[in-house]
Amino acid sequence: MFKGFYTATAGMMAQQRRTDLLTNNMANANTPGFKADQSSLRAFPDMLVQRMDSKDIPVEKSFHVPVQQTIGSLHTGVYMQETMPNLAQGDIHETEIPTDVALVERAVPFDENGQKGALFFVVEGDNNELRYTRNGNFTIDEAGFLTTTDGRYVLNEANERIQLQSENVRINEGGIIFENEEEVARLNVAYANNLSTIAKEGNGLYRTENGQPLPSAIGNNEISYHIQQGFLERSNVDTSQTMTEMLTAYRAFEANQKIMQAYDRSMEKSVNDIGRVR
Repeated sequence: MFKGFYTATAGMMAQQRRTDLLTNNMANANTPGFKADQSSLRAFPDMLVQRMDSKDIPVEKSFHVPVQQTIGSLHTGVYMQETMPNLAQGDIHETEIPTDVALVERAVPFDENGQKGALFFVVEGDNNELRYTRNGNFTIDEAGFLTTTDGRYVLNEANERIQLQSENVRINEGGIIFENEEEVARLNVAYANNLSTIAKEGNGLYRTENGQPLPSAIGNNEISYHIQQGFLERSNVDTSQTMTEMLTAYRAFEANQKIMQAYDRSMEKSVNDIGRVR
């Protein structure tokens, strides 16, 4: 009885985590550069259930031999194995703000598994560590440095901070920044070939699992991209699909909940009725 109870509990936990993931995707549907998370559910190994029994041997003195009778397999539940960001390009929309930039992929190589790589802006994280983002909603702070909206410094191709004199700048398709038609810096664009080495950190930031910096895409002949000034990349969350998946996860959670309630009623009847002394 309790084996099925635990199986239903595992299903509820998996669907609850999946609902949390989908809710976060929906909450960031309007966040520039946000990449939707994807989850994968995996089943625990099936369990072979057998019944312990005994068999009488027809001899002069009664003799019992223990035997096992196979009942069948029992599913032991599912769990959410991993989450992976969907790094597909989002739609581009115009803002007409000079410090807003969109990173538009043209040609990005595939790895040996047939998975497409991804490009990122490079920003300065905590303790001067490198972090990566697709959110090009930049601004200029009081000291004239180009930063993200949460105050992280945007870095150039030498991974140095970019200091400007005003917001009247021009950024060409190669990411080169001009002030008064003089080149002052170039936005660094990093390339991730193996997406399994990239992890989300929150606030639209990514980091590498091993702490090593990603190589720059600048000068890589296999990579083609362009920068659009005055534009932002939208979130790639598909709201209609996400709502459908949320309803599916909710229904699966509800079905497992009803199974647990049925087990609870069975156990209540066992304790109160079957075991009653008359």
